Amino acid sequence: MLILGIETSCDDTGVALYDRDQGLRAHALYSQLGHAAFGGVVPELASRDHIQKLLPLIDALLHDAQVALPDLSGIAYTAGPGLAGALLVGAALARSLAFGLAIPAIGIHHLEGHLLAPQLETDAPEFPFLALLVSGGHTLLADVSALGRYTILGESRDDAAGEAFDKSAKVLGLGYPGGPAISAAAEHGSDVGIALPRPLTDRPGLEFSFSGLKTALLHAASAQPLDSSRQANLACALQEAIVDTLAIKCRRALLVTGHKRLVIAGGVGANQRLRSRLAQETQELGVALYYPRPAFCTDNGAMIAYAGCLRLAAGQTDSGEFGVRARWPLSELSPP
Repeated sequence: MLILGIETSCDDTGVALYDRDQGLRAHALYSQLGHAAFGGVVPELASRDHIQKLLPLIDALLHDAQVALPDLSGIAYTAGPGLAGALLVGAALARSLAFGLAIPAIGIHHLEGHLLAPQLETDAPEFPFLALLVSGGHTLLADVSALGRYTILGESRDDAAGEAFDKSAKVLGLGYPGGPAISAAAEHGSDVGIALPRPLTDRPGLEFSFSGLKTALLHAASAQPLDSSRQANLACALQEAIVDTLAIKCRRALLVTGHKRLVIAGGVGANQRLRSRLAQETQELGVALYYPRPAFCTDNGAMIAYAGCLRLAAGQTDSGEFGVRARWPLSELSPP
């Protein structure tokens, strides 16, 4: 079973080939850089770039893997959540190719792809496990018992951690995307003397909230002149506040669920400070820590191809009709 995966939920065009027997055969990614000038993703521009780049990217992928279109067994594409226009580009192409080749196509939940991405690695986690999915648009803790069986334990009430990074980087004049910019600046700073909150950690529960943290940073940034040293110190303080919050909630969730495996997924999962802190927490608790390689933390086609392969191999089929869902709660998924 050879599956072509297509990911177009936001501004990254990702494609990959996953073979049930051989594993990941090839993957490719085109990242749109033009959005930096606007300080964030412009949906219409993202959709146009997907239209221009997707077919050439697939052609190059098949050529590099020495695979022809008739060799495909199925096509998996991101059906949501994400930007509706961007999702439609991938969905329309996937369905068209599948119809022409008389093979199945299957829409995949973007967050399920992220949750399963660590299973693409050699040291893959077995079910069940606790997952922290932390990205630009989502921050949540999930109890993952099997494919399609996800119980949301807590999620953000407002901004996701990635949004807090992006918006705070704009306040500090560090550019976009904010996560890498904050992380780079934080290496040259110190959080000593800068008190930023760790939201919702002083009360029971596994919910998140990062909107107030962003506001606190804005007040701290406007209190003194913002030179390069002050930028670095505030970036360090913000990163420590976000990492502390995520680590406290993960530790709390591990103790509540009793899980001995913790999976970190999503773009913010590539943050080295977060990885270091969670490695310390899990070691103290005797818990195994898993995360995908950095290239598979951010949006990519490999995770979609893999999730599609699992569902198609389990016998799931979709009708010929298709649509996309800009909003799609992970809790609505079911096993194949």
